[in-house]
Amino acid sequence: MSRAKPVRPQAHESPSLNRKVMSRRALNRALLARQLLLDRSPLSALEAVEHLAGLQAQSPTAPYYALWARLQNFRHEELSGLIQERKAVRLALMRSTLHLVSAADARELRPWVQAALDRGLKGSQHSRYLEGLEREELAREGRRRVEEEPLSFQELGKRLQDRWPGRDAAALCAAVRTFVPLVQLPPRGLWGRSGQAVHTSAESWLGRPLADVPDPARWILRYLAAFGPASVKDVQAWSGLARLGPEMEKLRPRLSVFLDENGVELFDLPDAPRPEEDTPVPVRFMGEFDNSLLSHADRSRIIGEEERKRVITRNGLVHSTFLVDGFVAGTWRIERAKGKALLTVEPFTPLCSGQREAIESEGRRLLGWAAEEEAPEFLLANPVKE
Repeated sequence: MSRAKPVRPQAHESPSLNRKVMSRRALNRALLARQLLLDRSPLSALEAVEHLAGLQAQSPTAPYYALWARLQNFRHEELSGLIQERKAVRLALMRSTLHLVSAADARELRPWVQAALDRGLKGSQHSRYLEGLEREELAREGRRRVEEEPLSFQELGKRLQDRWPGRDAAALCAAVRTFVPLVQLPPRGLWGRSGQAVHTSAESWLGRPLADVPDPARWILRYLAAFGPASVKDVQAWSGLARLGPEMEKLRPRLSVFLDENGVELFDLPDAPRPEEDTPVPVRFMGEFDNSLLSHADRSRIIGEEERKRVITRNGLVHSTFLVDGFVAGTWRIERAKGKALLTVEPFTPLCSGQREAIESEGRRLLGWAAEEEAPEFLLANPVKE
């Protein structure tokens, strides 16, 4: 049985003001509980995706590794089936990055983060190539093209240039991606399958319109359920939206309030799990772009500054990591060749023998799941510290 059950925000939560200071380790345990990383959860894949408010998905396989780390008996085909059945979709959402979310959540989240997408386009290199174009006309033409036939960005760019000769194709596609909710269609995103990313509109793919008036309070509460306790800046870092302070103030009577060790105010759901800071944490292997590393302004509750520099690259890549005692302790990768799958684990610091054994045990479980048809090999790059 999972030690920390998912929390669904309730409208009738009673106010509770608590100025208790939460240590970094206490915040770590709270985050791991919300992220289903203390004990693997019996939730279904769809239930977990919704509890976690989506999974970052720049890598097609990233959501699979995220769910494997969190769920009991997770099977690749469970998530692939959700994508094929249109119950889960991949589209640009929080921080203008590709996420996998449930179809129901996509309809509400996409309108809510529209301002962040607009700001991202305005601050990008593409904006200078779009001067003088009408937003509504460009959105209408882009929507028409992808709804007539799902298109790759390369194909879409060429067709948009038929309408606007001389304009930069990449900039035109970036604008359509911003103004129109484009979903990536399978086989992209299916485990063990490959395929070029082709797009159509969310409305066309899901057969329903998006929400007219998103409820900010609903998504702030959903965020706290998955990532709290958190500051206003944390919520803004996750969503990509600015000026959420007033929305948080409206919710203050319904929330518990804490301080971190630096005196920053943290908000949380009153009944959300906050385990003791000495709660044991198993070794966990997490895939690329795991949201637990990317959804706070202050990420010290799970990764140190020096470790962050080694995990998150300047061009935005986020390496696969593993946790020891709840904190990022190194990276890993799987390389395949000639029917073999080699898992290489690179700790950031020397390990004691007990930690090595736990890492190897969990790593071999990962290999058995990720490389079912290949001969598994395990390599620990650093020596053991006895």
